Amino acid sequence: MPGGPGGRTGSRSRGHRTHGGARHVVSEQGTPVAPAPQAQNPPAGGPTLELLVHGVGGTTPAEMLDDPRTVRVTGDGIAAVFRRADDVDAERAGRARGTGGADTGDGASAAPVQEAYVWCNLTSGNGSRALWLLLLPFMVVNLAHWMRPAARGDGRAVRLHGTLVRLAGLSLTVLLVAAACEVALDLTAWQCAGTPACVSAHSWLEFLTDGWWSAPGRRLALAAVVPTALTTLLWYLSHRTWSAYESQQPLTGTGPDEYGDDAPLGRPGFWYGRRLVARLRAAHTAAALITVAAAVAAAAARHDRAEGGPALLDLTGRLLEAALAAAALSVVWVVCRRGRSERRVDHALDARLQRALPLGSASLLLLAVVYACWSRPGWKSAGPPAGDAVFGAISLAQGVLVVALAAVARALHRSHPDARAALRGLAGPAVALLACALGGVMSGGVAQRVADWLDGRSGTLAGPPVVLTWQASAIPVLLAVVLVLVVVLAHRAWRSVRGEIPGVLRDHPGEPHDPVRVRGVARVRVLAALTDRAPLLVGVVAVVTFLLGAGALTGALGTGRAPADAAEGAPVAVAGLAEVAQAIGSWLIGLGFILFVTFGRRAYRDASARRTIGILWDVGTFWPRAAHPFAPPCYAERAVPDLTWRMATWTASTGGRLVLSGHSQGSVLAAAAAWQLPSPVRARVALLTYGSPLERLYGRWFPAHFGPEALRRLHQEVDCWRNLHRRTDPIGGPVLVGDADDATASGRPPCPPVDREPLKDPLSLGRTPAHPLPSPVLGHGDYQADPVFAEERAALLARLPDGLPAPRQGGDGQDTPQSSSGRSSG
Repeated sequence: MPGGPGGRTGSRSRGHRTHGGARHVVSEQGTPVAPAPQAQNPPAGGPTLELLVHGVGGTTPAEMLDDPRTVRVTGDGIAAVFRRADDVDAERAGRARGTGGADTGDGASAAPVQEAYVWCNLTSGNGSRALWLLLLPFMVVNLAHWMRPAARGDGRAVRLHGTLVRLAGLSLTVLLVAAACEVALDLTAWQCAGTPACVSAHSWLEFLTDGWWSAPGRRLALAAVVPTALTTLLWYLSHRTWSAYESQQPLTGTGPDEYGDDAPLGRPGFWYGRRLVARLRAAHTAAALITVAAAVAAAAARHDRAEGGPALLDLTGRLLEAALAAAALSVVWVVCRRGRSERRVDHALDARLQRALPLGSASLLLLAVVYACWSRPGWKSAGPPAGDAVFGAISLAQGVLVVALAAVARALHRSHPDARAALRGLAGPAVALLACALGGVMSGGVAQRVADWLDGRSGTLAGPPVVLTWQASAIPVLLAVVLVLVVVLAHRAWRSVRGEIPGVLRDHPGEPHDPVRVRGVARVRVLAALTDRAPLLVGVVAVVTFLLGAGALTGALGTGRAPADAAEGAPVAVAGLAEVAQAIGSWLIGLGFILFVTFGRRAYRDASARRTIGILWDVGTFWPRAAHPFAPPCYAERAVPDLTWRMATWTASTGGRLVLSGHSQGSVLAAAAAWQLPSPVRARVALLTYGSPLERLYGRWFPAHFGPEALRRLHQEVDCWRNLHRRTDPIGGPVLVGDADDATASGRPPCPPVDREPLKDPLSLGRTPAHPLPSPVLGHGDYQADPVFAEERAALLARLPDGLPAPRQGGDGQDTPQSSSGRSSG
C-alpha cells in the first residue's frame, strides 16, 4: 500500500528488505519458531525502535510517520511495515540509538526510529469486499463464541458453550439458504410460475409454462440453481480467505504452559484456526446443499405419498428423505465433535472429511434433482407451501439454543464471577440471539420484497410464509422500545451535563473560560460515557427480541394466518394494532432490503463507502472464525503473526530496545502480539497504548480473554506498560491494572501503574499564552500530538535495558524459557 507521494520510494529490492539480517528459523517439522535471542551479540547501547499500529478505519504510512516519503521495508500490498525514507538504514548508519532525550551530537537521535504497521487493507480492499455485507449475521454469531465468561477448571461447560454457539451458527447457514430457496423455489418456481396471472405479468417466466419445463418438479430443479450458486459463492469466499488468513504461520515462541488459563491469547495455536475453519466449511457447505436438496425433493415426495401415487416413486422419495436426514445428522455430529485447538499449532487437516461431506451432499442434491424431474402426469403446483414449517422449525431451534447457551453462560459466570463482565456473563447469548434475529430480518426482507415484486397488488399468490410476516410485524414494536430507551438515556445524559461542569473546571484550574465552552466540553464527556451503557441497550433489545420472537412463532404456528387476518373478530383496538404493525413491518423490512442493496452497490463502487464497511469489520472480525466459517475472515490471524515476527526478528538481530505503540484497535493487536512473543523478547518490549478499548470494551464483553487476570499478567510480563486515555474519548479508557507484583530480575524498580491520569482535553479551555488559539476537543484522536505522549515514550525507552535481559523468575520461582522450543501440548 503506498504511503502518499513517496510511498514507492526506492528500488523494489530495497523496499522489501528485512532489516538487520534477521533469520527465520524453521523446525524439523517445518514449523516457524522464534529466533534464539541469546545467540546474538548486539552492540552496547543498541538501537531503539517504536513500532506504531493504527486503529480502526485505517490510515496511510505518510500520516502515521508524518512524512510523505515512506518506504515499505517488509510485507506486501495487504499488510506491511513502513519507515521514513531517511530511516531505512538507520541501524547500519548508527542513527537509531536515541533514548528519547535531547540530541547529544554523537549519533544519538532525539527520538526512536519509527515504523508503521499498516493493516487496513486486511478489512477494506477491492470492491468484492462489499459482498461481506451478506455475512453480517455470521460475523455477529461468531462474536458470541468469544463472549464466554471467564471460568476455571470447568472444561466441559466451556466446550458445551462453544458447541451451542457453533450449532447456532449452523442454523444461520440453513436459514440463509432456506430464504434463497423460499425466493427461488417457492415464490418464483412454485407459486408465480404456476399462476397464469403472475406469469403474464412476468414474461421471462413464460418458458416455464409450456413444454418440458412446465412440470412443477422440473421448475423446482431449475430454480435450485440460485441457492446452489449462493452456497458455492459462500464456499469460495471462505476458501479463498482461509488460504490468505488462517494459513499464516504463527511464531511458536510461547510454551504451552507459560500462561495457562490466565492469558488464552498467548497460547501457541490461538491465531492458527486452519483446521477448524476447514472442518466447519465442509460441514456448513454440506448443510446448505442438504437444505437445497430437501427443498427440491419435498414437494415431489409429498405428491408421491398421496393416495394413488406411483409406488416406486413413493419408495424412492422416502429413501431420499432418509438419506438427507442421515446426512443432516452427520453434519450436526461434525459441528459438535471438535472445537478449536489452541494449546498447540495444529497443522493437520481432515482431508477425507473435507471432501466427503460436500461431495456426498452434492450427490444427494443431484439425486434430488433427478427425482424431482421424473415425469408425473397431472401434477400441478397447488397446495400450501412448506415454508411455514421450515422457518418455524428454524426459529424454534434457535430459541432453544439461545436458552441453553444462556444457562451454560450463567453457570460459567457464577463459577468465576467478574463484576465488570457485560450482562453478568450473558453477553454471548444476547449477541447470539441478535444474530439470529438479524438473519431472520434479512431473510424476511428478501422474501417480502420479492413477493411484492412478483405479485404486485393482484393478491394471486400466497406470499411468503406467515412466520416471516409475523416476525416483520414485530419490528415496529421493537423499534418503539428502542426509541423509548434512547430517549430515557438521552434525558439522563442531558441532566448529567450540569454535574460534569465542576470536573471540567478542576482539570483546568485558573484558566480563563467561557461558560458555553465549558458546558460543551462537559457535554462531550457525558456523551463519551454513554459507551458504558451499551450493555443495557443490548440486554433490553435482546430480551424484547426474544419475547417478540416467541410471540411471533406462537401466533404463526397457532393460527396459520398473517397477524391482520388472525386478528379478525378481535376487539377493534387489537385488530387495528395488528393491521398497523403488519403494514409498517412490511414497509420497514422492504425498506431495509432496499437500503441494504443500495449500500452494498455503493460500497462495491465507492472506496470511501467500502472504508466505512471496513471500520465495522475492524471491530467485528478481530476474532478467529470459531463458530462460523462463512463469517468475514479474522484479520488478526495475519496481523498478530506479522507483528510478532517483526518484533522477534528485530530484537534478535539488533538487541535493541522496542516500544510497541498502539492506538484504539491497534492497541488490541499490540497486546495480542505481545502475548505471543517468546519470554525473552517480551521482557525487552515496552507497551504504550492510547485510546485503548482493551478494558472498556474487550475486557467487559470478552472477559475470558481480556479479563483482569489476563491484563495483569501482560503488565507483569512486558518490561513496562503505560496507557493514555481521555474522559472525552468514547472508545478508549483506563486498563485498571495496578502495580506489578514484583521487580524485574535486573533489579530495576517496578513499572508504575499502567494508567496515567486522564489527559487534559482540550489542552486549554480558553486563550492562554501557551495556547493563544482555541484548542479543539480531540476525543479519540491525535493522542500523539499531546506533549504527554512524547514524555511517556521517552520514559519507557529510558527503562528498557541494553543488550539481552536476564531470565525472568516465574511465579513458582523457576526461570522462564529463554528461547522457543516449538513444543506444545494438546
